[in-house]
Amino acid sequence: MNRLLAASLIIASMASQSAFAAAVPGSAAPDFVLPDITGKAQKLSDYRGKYVVVEWFNQGCPFVQKHYESGNMQGLQKRFMDKGVVWLAVSSNNPRSSDYRDPQQMKGVMKDWKMTPTAFMLDEEGKVGRDYGARATPHMFVVDPKGQVIYAGAIDDKATWRPEDVKTARNFVAQALDESLAGKPVTQATTAAYGCSVKY
Repeated sequence: MNRLLAASLIIASMASQSAFAAAVPGSAAPDFVLPDITGKAQKLSDYRGKYVVVEWFNQGCPFVQKHYESGNMQGLQKRFMDKGVVWLAVSSNNPRSSDYRDPQQMKGVMKDWKMTPTAFMLDEEGKVGRDYGARATPHMFVVDPKGQVIYAGAIDDKATWRPEDVKTARNFVAQALDESLAGKPVTQATTAAYGCSVKY
């Protein structure tokens, strides 16, 4: 995908957000069971009692590349996992999509990109993505220890594919986690996710 085409997808992803969102702040996070790329079953409710970040991922998307090329996503993963947060990355790409990567290929991507989520899962049928209303990559959700969604939307307020924009962006995921971990209400609980469309 070239970057001009990717830029045009921001509008579609942002415009569709309110119409399709299912996992909204204040609601229970849809439970799921998916195999991770090591073959282990990952069940969201098994992490009850912990904060969980659910990140929709597509290695071919320039907006995802922005956050990994800059080291932003890896930094967030380490920073909050060190505080006990569980980080689940999900790809809902259909196996027929050119962006699909099988478990072995994804292991290579994770190694090359120095990704450190708790688990990486393939949602090949797209059920989990649809249950959450995931429409873009990256599309981010934060779930609190009670299993409630406390944030849903964009990773930050710079809807571009340029890695250099990360430095001046307001990171909504970090803000939601910092506030909630400190016992404060989340001040920005929902935003419109930007990025490439999920390849259902």
